[in-house]
Amino acid sequence: MAKSISANSKAGRSIWRGFASDNYAGVHPEVLKAIAEVNDGHEIAYGEDTVTAQFDELVKKLFGSKAVGFPVFNGTGANVVALQAALKRWEAVICVESAHIHVDEGGAPEKMGGIKLWTVPTSNGKLTPELLDSQVFDMGVVHRAQPGVVSITQTTEMGTLYSAKEIKALADRAHKHGLLIHMDGARLSNAAAALGLSFKQFTTDLGIDLVSMGATKIGALAAEAVIVTDSKSTRGKELANAMPYLRKTSMQLPSKMRFVSAQLNALFGNDAKVALANASHANAMAERLYKGVVAIAKKNPSIQVPNPAEANAVFPILPAKITAKLQKDYRFYVWNQATGQVRWMCGWDTTESDVDGLLEALQKALK
Repeated sequence: MAKSISANSKAGRSIWRGFASDNYAGVHPEVLKAIAEVNDGHEIAYGEDTVTAQFDELVKKLFGSKAVGFPVFNGTGANVVALQAALKRWEAVICVESAHIHVDEGGAPEKMGGIKLWTVPTSNGKLTPELLDSQVFDMGVVHRAQPGVVSITQTTEMGTLYSAKEIKALADRAHKHGLLIHMDGARLSNAAAALGLSFKQFTTDLGIDLVSMGATKIGALAAEAVIVTDSKSTRGKELANAMPYLRKTSMQLPSKMRFVSAQLNALFGNDAKVALANASHANAMAERLYKGVVAIAKKNPSIQVPNPAEANAVFPILPAKITAKLQKDYRFYVWNQATGQVRWMCGWDTTESDVDGLLEALQKALK
């Protein structure tokens, strides 16, 4: 059970806090307000509405004048649509073993997109040019699915962060091999806040070809988007032209798109003011949690904190009995059953008291 903090008898539900996922958080008030504001009257369906036109302009401000965006329902859909657009039928994707597209999307890339994934092991969730190179072989050999795209996650599934230098090196290496590079940005705003860079500065400017732009984890109800960073290049035109059809056949085309676009506009309008504020807060709560568990670990050798908290996630290793005790009051995931590593995720609505409560529960369990 998660820790209950109050009850809402009118709705017939208990209100509680946890650290399992930033998807557990509610919808940001500005997003709810934006949805209500576009509810009056009629608008043309399937994206030919004024709200989506505003999002189109917003994408150019965020990712550059040549960028185009395509709203979708969810992150898995964004990833599958983006990768399908980038790949020929005989091509494959290079990614790390812990990548969300490999581990946590129920086989959607394979089942829905018919996509082969070439994975490489890594302890920190980050791909390197050398690891990328390890999968670029037998090019031209019909017996092996040919690499066509490199996919990286920013921030990674291990809570780590690619620096601008690391992204540039990967993009350059991918392009050297004739591959496109895709960024799964489910937590793109957390990365921007942690790096202190604009979205354009660590995507378009560094050579990223496609971005899955996350919004749900940072305060949306159900809204993501696929971004083609350069729709004017030869390959970029192909991607942009394919996207509308793939979005439809992949069941990711919202009919009442204005309500999806309104969420994106609310979070990313005004230089992404709301999204970056939410991300900065979530990151700060994770830093508080990280420092707290590190301090506890110094006095308790049974606890380890091998991964730095570079955005909004903390990954300590706990004894199984301690994890079991904590999960009676707080919901969170065991990330590695073999090592006992768990994931504590902070959201845009995580409070200092939430963090301090978990740390106090940990100290109590250790006693």
